[in-house]
Order: sequence, then structure tokens, then C-alpha cells
Amino acid sequence: MQASSTLIAPSILSADFTRLASSIEIAEKAGADWMHCDVMDGAFVPNISFGPFIVQAIASCTKMVIDTHLMIADPDRYIEDFVKAGSHQITVHQEACTHLHRTVQFIRSFGVKAGVSINPATPVSALEAILPDLDLVLVMSVNPGFGGQKFIPSAIDKIRQLHSMRLQINPSMVIAVDGGVTEENAQSVVSAGADALIAGTAFFKAADPAATAARIKALTR
Repeated sequence: MQASSTLIAPSILSADFTRLASSIEIAEKAGADWMHCDVMDGAFVPNISFGPFIVQAIASCTKMVIDTHLMIADPDRYIEDFVKAGSHQITVHQEACTHLHRTVQFIRSFGVKAGVSINPATPVSALEAILPDLDLVLVMSVNPGFGGQKFIPSAIDKIRQLHSMRLQINPSMVIAVDGGVTEENAQSVVSAGADALIAGTAFFKAADPAATAARIKALTR
């Protein structure tokens, strides 16, 4: 079911890592709802970001929801580490999990929320069987691995399809969108059915992140 107001989730990957605590404070003062942590392994995606140690540091600086997105191969190996680091919800990729149902149940066994993400080329239908077990689906609107990419327009249709599926299967599930989300496309994304917007470059590189977040929330009411 769509949230009463759009959830804003700045991606820490686009923040100034020399001033991590200050960047988190900026997000808090802007009224952000989640702190999105993009974890990359250089195998599943062509980039390496950070591990549980950084997530732990982030969690120690904020009371925001720590939303951890594992863009890694064989994520089962590290799920417990990221839970212990302070993650409140963990999202894995459908494409990276051999036994997706087992992985989702493993995440939930630690008392945190479980999400699954799909890449731009993966159809929404690939999630039909797992949808009843999910707290969150993350639709990638860019190919994962790097920040600052442009939004792929076909993601809008995928969000609509997913929204229709959740109404029938799992109405309480949250739909999040990650990649190229800006003030210009936020309204279309939310109108299609999204509840949470992951914003990296558009938030942390903005002249006034708080004003940007406020405008996005106003546009998507």
C-alpha cells in the first residue's frame, strides 16, 4: 500500500565521505526517511563501495532507517554481518540469488525487513512467486554499479505492473525506485505506484538538499 507521503532515501554513496557524519546530519535535517547504503562487490556490479564497517558507522550517527542494498554475489554470506552492523532492512538482487526464497527467509530470521531488487532488464513477473514474502521491492531505474546515471524511462511501466501485482498479492509491500530519480521525474515515478525514492546525486549534490527533498515531497503528495 502506498505510503501517505513519499519516503525520501538519500544514497550515502553520493555523500562526501570525508564528512560522513555531517552528510548524515544534512539528510536528517532535510527530513529524509531512510539512509540508503549501496554495497557493491566488484563482481555482481562493476564497482566496489563499502562493507559492514561503514554501515555500522552510519548507524551510529543516526536514528533513520538504515536501508541496505546488497549489490553483491552470493549475499547470504554477509547478511548477518550487515544486520549486526545496524541495518533495519536488507535488499538483495533477484539476479544474484540462486535460492531467493531461502535468502529472503534468512533475512527475516534476524527480525529485519527483506527486500528484493530487479535490474532494468529483469521483468516484474520474475518476482510473482516471492512477492507474498517481501516487505520491499526495489526497482532499478539504471543499471546498478555507478551513481549519476540517467533514469531509464521503461522503469515507469515496471512500477505500474508491480503496483498492480501488489494490490492483489501483498498490499502492504513498499515499492522503492533507485537510479536517476530527480525533481523532474519524481511525480511520474510516484504516480506509477512508487512509495520510496532513492536519490543520490540529486540529493547530496544539490545546492540545497533540504529544499530539494521538500520540493520532491510537495510534487508527489
